[in-house]
Amino acid sequence: MNLVQFLLILANTLMLVTGQFLWKYGLMQREKPFESLRTILELVFSPYILGGLFIYGCATVLWLFIVSKVDLSLAYPIQSLAYIISIIGAYYLFGESLSALKIIGCLLILAGVACIGLSARYA
Repeated sequence: MNLVQFLLILANTLMLVTGQFLWKYGLMQREKPFESLRTILELVFSPYILGGLFIYGCATVLWLFIVSKVDLSLAYPIQSLAYIISIIGAYYLFGESLSALKIIGCLLILAGVACIGLSARYA
C-alpha cells in the first residue's frame, strides 16, 4: 500500500465519521424524532440526515475504488481508526465523556492497526 492509498482510506474513514456526526446532530435537533410517522419523515428529510446519507454514499463509492486497489485485509483494519476519530470528535463536538478506559481502548486499536500495517510490510 502506498501513501495515496492510505490517504484515500483515511478520507473514506473521515467521510464515514462525518456522516455519523451529521446524523447525531440532526437527531439532537429533534425533541422526539421517532414519535410518529410524521416526525420520522421530517427527520429523514432534514438537511443533516440527508447530508449524512449523501456523504455515506460518496464514501461507499470511494470504498469500492479502494478495495479494488488495496487488499481488504489491510484496508479494512485501517478503517477502525474511525472509532478513535469518533470518540475524540464526540468529546469535542457533543460533550460526550472521555474516560481512561476509552483512551486505553483507542491505544489498543492503534497498536492493532500498526501490527496489521507492519504485517503487510514483512509478509
